[in-house]
Amino acid sequence: MNKGLIALAIGGFGIGMTEFVIMGILPDVATALDITIPQAGHFISAYALGVVIGAPLLTGIGGKWPAHKTLLFLMLWFTIANTLSAFANSYTLLLISRFLSGLPHGAFFGIGAVVAGKLAKPGKEARAIATMFTGLTLANVIGVPLGTYFGHNFSWNVAFMLVGMVGICAILGIKFWMPQLPKSSPEGIVKDFKVLKKLELWMVILLTTIGTGGFFAWYSYIAPLITDIAGHPETVVSYAMILAGLGMVTGNFIGAKLAENFSPIYAVLIALILMVVALVTNTYLAYDKIGVLVMTFLIGTIAFCLSTPVQMAVINSAKGSEMLGSSLNQSAFNMGNASGAYLAGLPIAAGYAYTSADLVGAGMASAGIVITFVVIYIRKKNKKATITAQT
Repeated sequence: MNKGLIALAIGGFGIGMTEFVIMGILPDVATALDITIPQAGHFISAYALGVVIGAPLLTGIGGKWPAHKTLLFLMLWFTIANTLSAFANSYTLLLISRFLSGLPHGAFFGIGAVVAGKLAKPGKEARAIATMFTGLTLANVIGVPLGTYFGHNFSWNVAFMLVGMVGICAILGIKFWMPQLPKSSPEGIVKDFKVLKKLELWMVILLTTIGTGGFFAWYSYIAPLITDIAGHPETVVSYAMILAGLGMVTGNFIGAKLAENFSPIYAVLIALILMVVALVTNTYLAYDKIGVLVMTFLIGTIAFCLSTPVQMAVINSAKGSEMLGSSLNQSAFNMGNASGAYLAGLPIAAGYAYTSADLVGAGMASAGIVITFVVIYIRKKNKKATITAQT
């Protein structure tokens, strides 16, 4: 395996850990800073806001540098910001440091996905991108449970110190393993932003937001689904999260295989159809103690069948400005996270069972299927127009 891909995977591990570990240590942070749980939830929102803003901003600024230097700069920023989070002693300081931690997230994954494709052998681009995302999926299996354990039993600060240590490993990996690469954006930032005029690109970004929002509608309420609906004790939730993480690891590579055997956009279509079926099925099996755990693994698998194909789909839609388009897709993932959690919470707040979140997720995934057909139609129309013009 190309060592440059390993360096990207280490960076992905650190980013995945810092994004999700805060959810596991939220009560500990709230107690330590003497704030409420809803106030502590602002730290999650601040990180997501940083991702949305930082993806296009830092990708555009970093375009004048060689890609390997841009990645090094982004991971250095990430490491410093997360280390600051570990030493924050007030609500305001932690809020600011979490926002700063989120800024390089989208740009790193966006630029990293394009770089991974270039490091791969011809025809193996999907597998290379999946290798980078393996770091993100393994973070949910190893990093997040480990950080949560230390956060509960020692101090919440330790979780972010661990993230900082992973960041240092990623910096060293990029420094010594990443080959010399050309500028991230050889045409310049002004030329890059012209790609935003393309309808196809915006439709794929909308697809990511709505389609992956279906997964987050389920994932955001997985804990009460397992305890209140299935009747498991709270201790089982941690094991269920690991099961979901193992599913994500599995699905990541299945998605890469689908993207290689079909076109990326058709791989996305297959994954979304399976997600609708799985989420609807879960509304029935969630009441069974074994069934809910089986579905936790399966839904995690299906959800991450999407990650590599949809990233490749947006790269294909942003020809000439691939890194900007790829980075914007990471913003879309986070908007999917926020919208899925919010929309799924509406029926729950209205008094419906936690299984209603699955139906909301199935609805969002169904909307994603419709958008996928629109993208396919636009591509066929553009291809036909190109052939006609050449004729």
